[in-house]
Amino acid sequence: MTPVVFLPDAQDDIDTVYAGYEARLVGLGGRFLRAVSRTVALIEVNPHLYGEVAPGIRAALTRRFPLVVYYRADPAGVVVIAVRHGRDDPAAWQGRV
Repeated sequence: MTPVVFLPDAQDDIDTVYAGYEARLVGLGGRFLRAVSRTVALIEVNPHLYGEVAPGIRAALTRRFPLVVYYRADPAGVVVIAVRHGRDDPAAWQGRV
């Protein structure tokens, strides 16, 4: 398995989305976290499973939630750059690269 590291901004994205879903419905935030965990598990097994959306940057859609895990894969491991809504402006996370 490939080691995965989250940038602090990516962890902030997850925390913010979790809080928003949990405020909507108790337990929904937990479902979101499980969806992200499943997506990251797939990335760990095969970092090149998802397509590139920018040079060196890949995007994995989460199941049941309209969010995308943006990451960079290299021989040393995977770096999660952002976890954003699919309709967010890409400029919101591209500055993190």
